[in-house]
Amino acid sequence: MLKARNIAQIFKKEFSVYFISPIAYIVISIFLIVTGWFFFSTFFLYSQAELRSFFSLLPITFSFIIPAITMHLFSEELNSGSYETLLTLPVSIKDIITGKFLAALAFVAIMLLPTLSYPISVSFLGDLDWGPVLGGYLGAILLGGMFISIGLFTSGLTKNQIIALLTAIGICFALTLIENLLFFLPESMLGFFQQIGAGYHFRNISRGIIDSRDIIYFLSFIFIALYSADLVMQGKK
Repeated sequence: MLKARNIAQIFKKEFSVYFISPIAYIVISIFLIVTGWFFFSTFFLYSQAELRSFFSLLPITFSFIIPAITMHLFSEELNSGSYETLLTLPVSIKDIITGKFLAALAFVAIMLLPTLSYPISVSFLGDLDWGPVLGGYLGAILLGGMFISIGLFTSGLTKNQIIALLTAIGICFALTLIENLLFFLPESMLGFFQQIGAGYHFRNISRGIIDSRDIIYFLSFIFIALYSADLVMQGKK
């Protein structure tokens, strides 16, 4: 019970911080402008009742947007010295990481909320298949959780938020496009590296195909990244 209360307190603190700073509103605005532009331009160009263009660009968009959301989570505290103060409270590092992770994930969910207007609009204009839509949003939450965990890890590595941002962008971008950058490898190795890529697993889910292997991929990656963040922050005690 105490552990859950500690996580809830960290969550509440971190979640409120997002909306105190204007950066949150800037990030949400940029995300909605970018995704809205590509969705509506493609929709009116091809007049198709689907969200394929929106979901196909989401991993790349997340690769840049989510590191901007997570870059301050530990870097700012390490830079200001408030992390040492946080450690004096009756909370564990695991509690802190979990609370920060859930706060960032809730922020991403709120960022996605206005995009529900896309499938609703399409459903009025055509016969929309809701299976891929629901799968796409499930995949978006899982992908968001994966990139958040990476951002938490990189934010704990350095006091510099810009370095944390660029490192997270590099990792997320590589995982998104890794399957498209392996043209120089023999065909026998492509399947293995394809399975590593986040874009491959997200694409499966966004088609409405809920495969346990794709779910396990995202959850495993989240666990590994959060565990790595815990090891990094334990070393800074």
